[in-house]
Amino acid sequence: MRAVIKGIGSYLPEHVMTNAEMSKIVETSDAWIQERTGIQERRIAAEGQFTSDLGYEAAKAALSDAGMTADDIDLIIVATSTPDLTFPATATIIQEKLGMKHGAAFDIQAVCSGFIYGTHVANALLRSGGAKRAILIGAETFSRILDWTDRGTCVLFGDGAGAVLIEAIDDAQENVEAGILHTFVRSDGRHRDMLYVDGGPSRTQTVGHLRMLGNQVFKHAVTDIAQVMRDCAERAGVKISDIDWFVPHQANQRILNAVAKRLKLRPGQVISTVAHHANTSAASVPLAMDRAVKDGRIKRGDLVMLEAFGGGFTWGAALLRY
Repeated sequence: MRAVIKGIGSYLPEHVMTNAEMSKIVETSDAWIQERTGIQERRIAAEGQFTSDLGYEAAKAALSDAGMTADDIDLIIVATSTPDLTFPATATIIQEKLGMKHGAAFDIQAVCSGFIYGTHVANALLRSGGAKRAILIGAETFSRILDWTDRGTCVLFGDGAGAVLIEAIDDAQENVEAGILHTFVRSDGRHRDMLYVDGGPSRTQTVGHLRMLGNQVFKHAVTDIAQVMRDCAERAGVKISDIDWFVPHQANQRILNAVAKRLKLRPGQVISTVAHHANTSAASVPLAMDRAVKDGRIKRGDLVMLEAFGGGFTWGAALLRY
């Protein structure tokens, strides 16, 4: 069995917060933000608009792109660190919104690496026969956990959602070349205090705010992302030089540039959308990939590497033929 992406979609809230607007909230400037991050603007969810609402819109777009309905799928996985509620899972809320009364739905939490971890899990379930078709969603409302007085973090993040519809196909019967070729995920809990939220149900009974040691996260991210991409490609029997497109987690343009330089990638191979939606955590990889598919850069048959790095620390990569 092979897990093949049959549809892709994304959704961004209507409210665009520019760097100029941000400078009215916290001591910063457009030049300062762009120089250090490459970010020009981010989207902010409206009052009463939740992670499930964003994920639902992205799921609908992916279903439409695949020419399917909720009746055709039997699994929903949502990667998020900003769920609607402590429980139930945001995936089950989206399941209800889609009118889906069958199958299963659950959340996965690996912060910014969530979509890669979700790809890892979905691929295993589909290839083993645990499901036939799945919608994998990355959805976040990080604006709800930011300290808007901390210019070192609040300028970096935004809200959004992206989704892919993945189908299990019998490679022997249909001679399919497309599909997920290999996934590779890692974590190291020793560094959790470098990027975390200072609240939670068990420890503080509060939601808390995002905290980050930016310089330390940058160093680990560049090193670990480059290595996991090499490892994923090697295990798939593919040379980095043979990959057509790289879709990284959209955290910071400087990280994207540093990883590309370390792996000797051409700038044009690296999909970058961070300028327009900032860091949307688990949503950033599918958001970027959807943009590149829709504008014609990523085409069917192309070899694509996805990668991400997030709090935990967690990181991973996925190689697929689109």
